[in-house]
Amino acid sequence: MQIALLGPVEIRAADRAVDAGPRQQRHVLAVLAAEAGRPVTVDQLVDRVWDEAPSGARQTLQVYLTRLRRLLARAAPGGAAPALVRRSGGYVLDIEPERVDLLRFRDLLDRARGRSDREQAELLRSALELWAGEPLAGLPGGWAERMRRAWRRQHLDALVTWADLELRCGNAGAVLGPLTEAVGEFPLVEPLSAALMRALHRAGRTADALACYAELRHRLAEELGADPSPEVRETYRAILRADAPDGARVVRRPARRVPAQLPVDTAGFVARGRELARLTAALDGAGEGATATTVLVLSGTAGVGKTALAVHWAHRVRDRFPDGQLHVNLRGFDRTGDPMDSAAAVRVFLGALGVPAEGVPVEPDEATALYRTLLADRRVLIVVDNARDAAQARPLLPGATGCLVLVTSRDDLAGLVAAEGARPVHVGLFGPDEARQLLARRLGAPRVAAEPEAVEEIVARCAGLPLALTVVAARAATKPEFPLVRFADQLRAGRLDALAAGDPVADVRTVFSWSYRWLSPAAARLFRLLGLSPGPDVAAPAAASLAGLPAGPAHRLLAELTQAHLVTEHRPGRFHLHDLLRAYAAELTAGHDTDADRAAAVHRLLDHYLHTGDVAAVLVEPHRERAVRTPPRPGVLPEPLTDERAALDWFTAEHQMLLAAVRLAVDAGSDRHAWQLARVLAGPLDNQGRWPDLVAVAQLAIEATRRLDEPAEQARAQRFLGRAYAALRRYADAEAAYRSALELYARLGDTGGRAGVHFALACLAESRQRWAAMHEHAAQTLRLYTDAGYEPGIGRALNLLGWVRALARDFDESLRHCHQALALQEKLGDRVGQAATWDSIGYVHHHRGEHECAVDCYERALALYRRCGDRYNEADVLAHLGDTHRAAGRHDAARAAWSLAEQIFDDLGNARAEAVRARLADPDPVEVPPPDAP
Repeated sequence: MQIALLGPVEIRAADRAVDAGPRQQRHVLAVLAAEAGRPVTVDQLVDRVWDEAPSGARQTLQVYLTRLRRLLARAAPGGAAPALVRRSGGYVLDIEPERVDLLRFRDLLDRARGRSDREQAELLRSALELWAGEPLAGLPGGWAERMRRAWRRQHLDALVTWADLELRCGNAGAVLGPLTEAVGEFPLVEPLSAALMRALHRAGRTADALACYAELRHRLAEELGADPSPEVRETYRAILRADAPDGARVVRRPARRVPAQLPVDTAGFVARGRELARLTAALDGAGEGATATTVLVLSGTAGVGKTALAVHWAHRVRDRFPDGQLHVNLRGFDRTGDPMDSAAAVRVFLGALGVPAEGVPVEPDEATALYRTLLADRRVLIVVDNARDAAQARPLLPGATGCLVLVTSRDDLAGLVAAEGARPVHVGLFGPDEARQLLARRLGAPRVAAEPEAVEEIVARCAGLPLALTVVAARAATKPEFPLVRFADQLRAGRLDALAAGDPVADVRTVFSWSYRWLSPAAARLFRLLGLSPGPDVAAPAAASLAGLPAGPAHRLLAELTQAHLVTEHRPGRFHLHDLLRAYAAELTAGHDTDADRAAAVHRLLDHYLHTGDVAAVLVEPHRERAVRTPPRPGVLPEPLTDERAALDWFTAEHQMLLAAVRLAVDAGSDRHAWQLARVLAGPLDNQGRWPDLVAVAQLAIEATRRLDEPAEQARAQRFLGRAYAALRRYADAEAAYRSALELYARLGDTGGRAGVHFALACLAESRQRWAAMHEHAAQTLRLYTDAGYEPGIGRALNLLGWVRALARDFDESLRHCHQALALQEKLGDRVGQAATWDSIGYVHHHRGEHECAVDCYERALALYRRCGDRYNEADVLAHLGDTHRAAGRHDAARAAWSLAEQIFDDLGNARAEAVRARLADPDPVEVPPPDAP
């Protein structure tokens, strides 16, 4: 069986074309086949199949994937069918490369390299014969058009190379037809015309070769207003000399773009030719005989442009790394915040490589091992920016020889050079010519040329520091009517003479202060206070709260700071400060603002995150208890979140800032903010599978509540910690945390708190398949909630006992407990409790074979969970509902329920998606028995 992409998208079996289905289904097949053997995420599939995805696109995609699995199985009976499987990171078409014409074409090109002319020609001829017309014929959209353009370029390169090889072998007649046809289709592709000219001349048709040149020159002049390229002109002259050249061409595989994390290249990048050449030479020399990852270290002083150089060069060589590019900012010299822990950076990279959060090992050494395993057979470019020392960067080095790591640091990272054989590249200050180039690029060559003395003064005062030059140029660019001499005079007045004394870092403050003094008083105050922000960036409402300002004035001040290049709006509504500027802002606020003003600003910022997060958490989980009951202090501007989607988006955008805010609260001595923020974060971190982060914030909350001597909140934080450990399958640690909570509640005489811990211990026992312990904790839960008189807890405990009896197949007793629970929950209006109980009752009816009753119960549970916004349990019930529909013979209804469950589990990054996908992949109704419980 073969899959064709280099023409109409087809499945071919036994020399016949198999109908691959409607156009969009063929589009899905084309995307998967083009990336055969590599995972394609659901988001990538949706983006590549639909330029503007309709509502329900994910559900439609699941239908196409299911149909394609069956189609591939029918097209290649006898076990020879390729597998369409779900793996970590996305869907994978597991098929031998030679069975996809595109991949076979690329393989033949690769195999041709380094062989004799005759062998190369034969291999390239075989590759060209795979083409059957326009690739991806009939498929619309941006992805298909981009692929067509890229593949056509590769095809034309291969055609020209093959033609030149045949000419060297004396077979001019063999290439005339294909080249003439190609020139007719692509009349402006000059290498084709040059190859045809050589072939015509070798075939004794020199007059036709010269006519071909004349026609090309005429077309270029008429349509592009251009002359033929030097290659074509040299071919023409060689023909006139009766000495046609034998040019060889290099055929390259197009670069892959997943992951593609490189930041945007610097607009107007100038100079650095020597450093760029050294980087490229190091890369070129790292291929043959390499036994370790190539590591390059860019080191230099702050503000010298290391990051800009690294990103620019990475963009230049990205096509040499077909498996993608990774990027992380380790914030190693961030003076107003903690550097990123290397273990956290490894988790970020694992996520980019397709590992769900819950699949990341909690132990740093295990996570690093997984990271290196994933890169073992890939060619990936990894940019590690702003490393503090070798120890911080070392865990990010893969073991694969095909990868390259580019590290930037203010330190020379001698440890990496000595131990890992890293190649150092020093990034120095700009010379006068390079400085003038930067100013000319930013301000325009005529303006710079008109005032040479002022330019020389600016260059001298900035002492070759690119960051200082950029700040000056930005200010001058915003005042095009001002002469440059005015800026030179202001720099001179700022006493930048020390820049020439060899310490540019110390006196770049003078450049910043010059820009700072142009700010309005309100903008200057906001800039100073931004130095107190703990994270890598800040959203506009958080900045407004920090300064105690309404939204409108805050936006205007942020725009003023952006225009002055003191902050960068790197995403709409989110602002970033270069670490030197953040350090400068922190120094300013320490020297200009009182301790009380700074403390008030920090507390407003913490209130912003706390009150916005509290609302967001309730929107995501409406049944949860509020973490804070007092209003925010004056001047705080919580974000106006209105629905669950907005709340989830906010948690995603502010994830790093919220984690940093908990640490800021501890450092600021605001332990109450620390444990309240931890309570806000606990639910979202749990629902999103960010359990290592939940461990970290729970531990901070435990420390804070101990200092405050608030044992009730300490017990709650211990429960958070237990939940995170349980999800990470660190069951002994989870039990220890729960036991600590239990002891605290016992000392407090909090019977309800003890009951809640026993409920958690029962769930933990179920995970460990300790059925007797599960039953004991469930009974304790009911007894303690009854003693406490807490009716919602009684209802949930009754359901828990019903679930225990259901797992033990004691269905009559299970229903007795569950119906008691349901009656109480309906009286109390406990929607979450009712949903869980209906799910338990549905489970009993399902295993009794009472499918209609089970469906009714599951649909009731589903409606309640949806009202509560509990997506995990919504997906859980959908999976159960699908099982019941399948047992009842309703396969279409089962697939619909499973598809929705899979989508939600995928959105949550939960590993249960795999189990649901296994159901979707298996068309046969196989009943899964309940666990072997007592």
